[in-house]
Amino acid sequence: MASFNDIQQRERGLQQHLTSAQMVMIAIGGAVGTGLFMGSAFAIGFAGPAVLVSYAIGAFIALLLIGCLGEMTVAHPTSGSFGAYAEYYLGPMVGFVLRYAYWAALVLAVGMEVTAVGIYMAYWFPAVPQWIWVGVFSAVLVGVNLRSVKVYGAVEYAFSAIKVAAIIAFILIGSYVVFGAPAPGMGLANYQVGGGFWAKGISGMWLGVIVAMFSYLGVEAIAVAAGEAQHPERAVQKAMKTTVLRLVLFYLLTLALMLAIVPWTEAATQTSPFVRVMELTHIPYAAGVLNFVVLVAALSAMNSQLYTTSRMMFSLARAGQAPTRFGRTNANGVPVAAILISSLGVAVAMFINAFWPEDSFVWMMSIAMFGAMLAWFMVFVTHLAFRRRRNREGLAPLTFRMWGFPWLTLLGAVLMGAVLVTTAFTPQFRLTLAFGLPWVLLLAIIYMVRHKK
Repeated sequence: MASFNDIQQRERGLQQHLTSAQMVMIAIGGAVGTGLFMGSAFAIGFAGPAVLVSYAIGAFIALLLIGCLGEMTVAHPTSGSFGAYAEYYLGPMVGFVLRYAYWAALVLAVGMEVTAVGIYMAYWFPAVPQWIWVGVFSAVLVGVNLRSVKVYGAVEYAFSAIKVAAIIAFILIGSYVVFGAPAPGMGLANYQVGGGFWAKGISGMWLGVIVAMFSYLGVEAIAVAAGEAQHPERAVQKAMKTTVLRLVLFYLLTLALMLAIVPWTEAATQTSPFVRVMELTHIPYAAGVLNFVVLVAALSAMNSQLYTTSRMMFSLARAGQAPTRFGRTNANGVPVAAILISSLGVAVAMFINAFWPEDSFVWMMSIAMFGAMLAWFMVFVTHLAFRRRRNREGLAPLTFRMWGFPWLTLLGAVLMGAVLVTTAFTPQFRLTLAFGLPWVLLLAIIYMVRHKK
């Protein structure tokens, strides 16, 4: 087989303008979005206060993923990322299936995030149909992505900075409310309300891991962005080392404080539990301000996911596995056609919102989960093959290495596989495998038919 350099040469054409700081914010933008601000309500409903354990397990898996993906990205920085790694180390068909499965997942995730935008806008404008907001905000963000990666990076940095500032403010306000001047009904005693910390048992806690994993999905955007980073090896190492720590602190601290302010039975609502917390603090305009923040969070995650999925389509086209037009870039190094085709999730979201607004969020989330979770699982599998190949060829150790190999890589694969299997036994997420497995089978058949021809 030819060297990986051939894949990197084939994916040339994108411009390298992203800084390491922007890459950190891109990862946070993808991972701190609807999964935290709205999806956490579903996780709390499954697990009760033990949702903190659910998110801790999810953070551990994300940490293992960053270790494996970081090592491969430092060795091979390219926009095809884990799809290109799977192609090279596991075979062309695996790379084809994985990239298309992940692309479809993020296309739907884009639609899910913009679905949440419609829900948040209903807080201020309940009489306006949600699908209108879906269309308006989608047009704006598609326009941002079509400008240049430099504009995209600047906008995503600003979005993520707002989220980070708001989360820090929430942690400070929440800490004061819980420990400084607790009002009646607020405090750590809320952890014992409604059956105690383990109110939903171990099984409920594990179901919460499904939503937790969905919340962390997006950190892999660092690896995809490496193909457009100014100094990819250095930028990737710096971004990956800081991103997971920030995500763990943001998720666990905010959830811990939220459950101390609001009993978990009230936090498990159909709207953002964070907005509910701010309403209870009675701080003037706090709920409205936080609703603006969660709106920005959804837009940021959508922006990040649209970027990532368009680059995956670009990689597929450059590999000859999608129409060549999707692999072309304009004068600014922007794959315009790949971005436009990757906006299909917006149309799906508008359709579902128009006819089933109450169920649209859960449907989009459960379907979108499969491809992204499959990608995480395959990162671990690919890393095993990657390290075996390097050891066999006697290549020098990399500056960024996954610790505890092979045991922690295997543990990551087992945990991700278990989470995927669990979705089949959860009514809310039964669509995940029901949609995902036939989709993967169809992709494999398409590849074999094309290859035979």
